[in-house]
Amino acid sequence: MVNMYLETEKNLKGTVSPTLERLHKEIKAKSKELTSGASKSAKAVDKARAVTQKHIELLAQQTASMDAAAGNKLEQHHDPYILRRGVNHRLNKQIIEENNNRKDIIAVQNNFQQFEAHVLQTIQGAMQEFVQIVSGQLEHQGTMYQDMLGSAQKIPPDFEWVNFITKNDNVLINPDAPPRTLSNITFPNMDHRATMALIEGSLERKSRAMLKGYSSGYYVVTPARYLHEFKDDDDFRRDPAPELSLYLPDCVIGAIDGVKFSVKGKDVSGSKVGNAFHTTTELSFKAHTANDAEKWWTVIKDCTRGPVHTAAAATSSQPASPAVAQPPAYSEKANEATSPAQATAPQSATQATAPESATQAAQPTQPAASEAAAQSPVSPPAVSRTASTASGHFHTAPGGTATTGDKA
Repeated sequence: MVNMYLETEKNLKGTVSPTLERLHKEIKAKSKELTSGASKSAKAVDKARAVTQKHIELLAQQTASMDAAAGNKLEQHHDPYILRRGVNHRLNKQIIEENNNRKDIIAVQNNFQQFEAHVLQTIQGAMQEFVQIVSGQLEHQGTMYQDMLGSAQKIPPDFEWVNFITKNDNVLINPDAPPRTLSNITFPNMDHRATMALIEGSLERKSRAMLKGYSSGYYVVTPARYLHEFKDDDDFRRDPAPELSLYLPDCVIGAIDGVKFSVKGKDVSGSKVGNAFHTTTELSFKAHTANDAEKWWTVIKDCTRGPVHTAAAATSSQPASPAVAQPPAYSEKANEATSPAQATAPQSATQATAPESATQAAQPTQPAASEAAAQSPVSPPAVSRTASTASGHFHTAPGGTATTGDKA
């Protein structure tokens, strides 16, 4: 009898115990992984959200400042148009970080589902070996252990996981839910009149080098009376900083000659390209058609005469900007429709509308937007560069034809 128990002890220590000890180490390692698994990506999300919120607050300050002192010169880097595009850039980076964090958490969830099954299967295998060893001692003990094994094997591999997700459904991420997209985001002052270009599109500028001729670029005239030059209209690949910026009230506009016209002024952007024009220089531009050239020239000429008056001008009886009526926030459009209070919460989901490609033909629109729509605390559901409601807003297509955006 003693030898039988000694042999049983030897067999258990050589087969069953190592398996359970390895499983115990795996469980401790998984517990540590759960504690510190997604902390790094979560910190990246918090950092990206803080940067986005800071830029949105800066946009709110500058739009409110422009409304309060209309016609005063703004610093080039405080132009609400540029700040709004900067918000798009930072929101895009934030969404990338959030989606990466979401993927990490889903991966951890799926991994733990498989680990739960592994734990049960390992225990089942260890118990099976245990039964085989001790069942030879006594028949009744063998019967008892067989009952234990049968009970353990009835537990499905996902038994613990199903109970876990049932109890914690309110905190786990649903893998079937779609990821966030920039097209479903709104933020304060996204459609503010100061952020809408008076005219934008493709122009050619004559290079200072004799052999280079004209080079194409994306140009914008803003309500702050700046003429900005960009490489393109993409807000996402890089931070949309102007290559060249001219404050039009300080410039002299030359006469129009067919598709050509000139602007004499001093660049204030401080970029590498702008350093070549840090003194007063006459810049020659060429539009794609004479009609486009006339539109550009007219808008630029109007900006040199005085403050730009848009159809959504603020009144003294209403807040000058949505930022005055409420703190800076950004929200999902779906949340805005169900709860306006949630749309203004700083911790709510952020959503913004991605601008359309600059290669599409763009149209000017009639000044038909009402003041109430321009000053509503909740931003409109979408932004389109080819359908702006600000007066005097022109787009010129890369193909060279500018068309009106009036609808029947």
